[in-house]
Amino acid sequence: MDKYSQPKLEFNSVYHIYNCGINGCNLFIDDEDYERFLSRYETYIEPIADTYAWSLLGNHFHLVVRIKKENEIKSLVESHLLEVRTKMRTSEKKPDPTKQFSHLFNAYAQYFNNKYHRHGSLFERPFKRNLIDNLLYFKRCLIYVHQNPVKHGFVKNIDDYRYTSYNSVLSDKVTHLKRDIVLSVFESRSNFELEHLKLNSLEETLEDDSVINRCQSPSDC
Repeated sequence: MDKYSQPKLEFNSVYHIYNCGINGCNLFIDDEDYERFLSRYETYIEPIADTYAWSLLGNHFHLVVRIKKENEIKSLVESHLLEVRTKMRTSEKKPDPTKQFSHLFNAYAQYFNNKYHRHGSLFERPFKRNLIDNLLYFKRCLIYVHQNPVKHGFVKNIDDYRYTSYNSVLSDKVTHLKRDIVLSVFESRSNFELEHLKLNSLEETLEDDSVINRCQSPSDC
C-alpha cells in the first residue's frame, strides 16, 4: 500500500473519517449545502454505520462512526440503495461501506457542481480514515470533532455553531446520533460539557496530515 492509499473500512470497527475540498476549496457555502450533505449522509451512510460525532466546516468535515457488523446491515434492496432494474440480480447483496462513502461524496459533488456551475472533482481523494481502537482515543476524537468550529475561528463558543453534533448530544430531541453511547463515555451531560469547554485538545492535533493542514480555514473554489 502506498502512502496515498487508505485501508478498506472493516465491519464492526470505529473510525475518525475526514476530508476537505480539493486544494482546500469550499464544500459548503450556504445553509442549503450543509443540509444537502446531511441529507445525502442519511441516505448513503446511516444504513451501514452508527454515528457518534460529526462536524461540517466550510471546506472540510470530520466524522466519528462505527461501521456496523455485517449481519446488522440490510441488503441493498432492503436499504433502498438499488435501482429497480438491478434488484433482481443482486437481491441479497449488501452495500460495501467504503463504496457507500464514495457514493455520498459523488452525489454531493454532483449537487454542488450543478448549483455553482463548476466541474471536476470536489473532494480530495482518497478520503482519510483512522481506526479508533481504544476508549481514550475515542473520547479525544469526539472532543476534537466538536471543538473544530472554535479551533478554526467559526465561533467563539462551542454551542453557537449549528453544523456539529455537539448540541444534539445535549438535546432531548429525537436523533439518529448514538447519543447514549457518547454520553456514557463522559458519564453525564455535565461532564460532557465540562470536558468540551476545557478546549485542551486544541493544544494538540489528532492527525498529522497534509490534507487537513490545507483545510485550516474557509477558502474559495
